[in-house]
Amino acid sequence: MKIAGAPISWGVCEVPGWGHQLGPDRVLAEMRRAGLTATELGPEGFLPADTVALTALLDGFGLACVGGFVPVVLHDAGHDPAKDLAGPLDSLSAAGAGLVILAAATGADGYDSRPVLDDSQWATLLSNLDRLAAAAAERGIKAVLHPHVGTMVENRAEVHRVLAGSSIPLCLDTGHLLIGGTDPLELTRLAPDRIEHTHLKDVDAALCAKVQAGDMSYTDAVAAGLYVPLGAGDVDIAGIVKLLRDNGYDGWYVMEQDAILDAEPDEQDGPLSDVMASVSYLRSISG
Repeated sequence: MKIAGAPISWGVCEVPGWGHQLGPDRVLAEMRRAGLTATELGPEGFLPADTVALTALLDGFGLACVGGFVPVVLHDAGHDPAKDLAGPLDSLSAAGAGLVILAAATGADGYDSRPVLDDSQWATLLSNLDRLAAAAAERGIKAVLHPHVGTMVENRAEVHRVLAGSSIPLCLDTGHLLIGGTDPLELTRLAPDRIEHTHLKDVDAALCAKVQAGDMSYTDAVAAGLYVPLGAGDVDIAGIVKLLRDNGYDGWYVMEQDAILDAEPDEQDGPLSDVMASVSYLRSISG
């Protein structure tokens, strides 16, 4: 199995005020301690924008680059998202990454609220998905769409609207899909040929229900422990992995347990222990 990490497991996030942000040296070093050999880039500004410095930093920690998560506004006919994608594609190309992971951003900070799109805005979104996928392909990079809480593609109906109206592959994020109302196991069974990348999350069902009911914001739920180590929550991680493998999936499995940190943690209480527990669980079910 190709197992990678993501800086969000260490609390590194693009949302202003998300929490204490760890530096790249600690995050990348702890990825290696967890036995990971690759990472996603994390938010803009976390790793160097200069492509030479970026590759030198990753090489220094013995980490390959899998791809990068890039939220872009896709539904606004007056906005060209290709301009937002140009810089990330430069970084990903320089780092030898094969993927750009798009999210249909609302245009506002954070993931606690979102507008409702009309049919015209949906048509723009779907057209832009295929256009950006083609632009990425010209750079030798595959674009995938990440259904994500608090974005314009969050719930089951929206995921299926993308499947029907666009040819872009998906990033199967087991946590965001479940919270948004899509059974990730069912989606894997329904559309295995559309899944090109996987973010593995396990979820506390009680906190998930509070978010779905509107009793707790997504951000507050993350801070309260919405995401737990793989195998410790209520997502059928083993079933999803088995189904992916049975259908010939040979992409990356990215460990993602979104975290919010109050301060610089010590090694014993930091995110590393949860990541190591997730990696150990995944290897135990991988055969």
